Amino acid sequence: MSGDVKEPERTTYREAMREALREALRSDDRVFLMGEDVGRYGGCFGVSLGLLEEFGPERVRDTPLSESAFVGAGIGAALAGMRPIVEIMTVNFSLLALDQILNNAATLRHMSGGQLAVPLVIRMTTGAGRQLAAQHSHSLEGWYAHIPGIRVLAPATLEDARHMLSSALADPDPVLIFEHGSLYNVSGGLPSTVQTVDVDHAAIRRPGTDVSLITYGGSLPKALAAADELAAGGISAEVIDLRTLRPLDHATVTASVARTHRAVVIDEAWRTGSLAAEVSARIAEDAFYDLDAPVGRVCSAEVPVPYARQLEEAALPQTADIVAAVHGAVD
Repeated sequence: MSGDVKEPERTTYREAMREALREALRSDDRVFLMGEDVGRYGGCFGVSLGLLEEFGPERVRDTPLSESAFVGAGIGAALAGMRPIVEIMTVNFSLLALDQILNNAATLRHMSGGQLAVPLVIRMTTGAGRQLAAQHSHSLEGWYAHIPGIRVLAPATLEDARHMLSSALADPDPVLIFEHGSLYNVSGGLPSTVQTVDVDHAAIRRPGTDVSLITYGGSLPKALAAADELAAGGISAEVIDLRTLRPLDHATVTASVARTHRAVVIDEAWRTGSLAAEVSARIAEDAFYDLDAPVGRVCSAEVPVPYARQLEEAALPQTADIVAAVHGAVD
């Protein structure tokens, strides 16, 4: 009977995102994709390659270089009953649309007394590690996780890249999806049996008993690599993938800390005012008496991200930094 078992399909994170977009466009005529270079060029990172030819320029729309304008157009389309997917090339460009996201998309339901919904999905690439220098290497998803009225997703696995979009489109409120640029080329098997993923709860990517490693997005592979290295030295690390940054699934985090009694939070953003600070504070508030050591944080250096590869690597959280932080908590 083993010959009847279907092997998981080999794919990449980029291809999984593309298939999610294709499925959304096929299944709902209200869905359309728009952004800079999403059509003829196939997307800045190649995610939408081929979709213009398949669905045409009404469904896959290249926009002018004006983030405020096309995010605003997406908000208007959502208010009118469409299901727009807006792509912003990289997270730093989203700052040009911050007024639209914060003052319109996130607030209209509240300010209309529940009469207006904004079922808008905004996708953007985040993170460093690709020598794109200081203006294109930000990790600002923690800023957006600060804003009430929106949901913030950070797919870190092939399954989440493939299936989070459908959940995002079903949400009546705005959803921001942050795709870490280092993940696009990651490849692996994608089970065909999985049709949906849970965007309401964090995921335990590796169980453990000695320390909880809490992270998301592009830092998940580093946390898993650190867990492998620690296991070789007799330390069992549990790896938690937050997946959804707003609203945070704090229950999964505190339950993990209650089991392991130690926690290290890994966040590629700057340490000051970071999402790691929020997670650490919640652990201190709700799981203080479960802790056998202070909560550790592994974040980026408090500098604009350098261009030179060796300096960029030194500025970002690395597997060795995570291992060292764990030893500081356990030893």
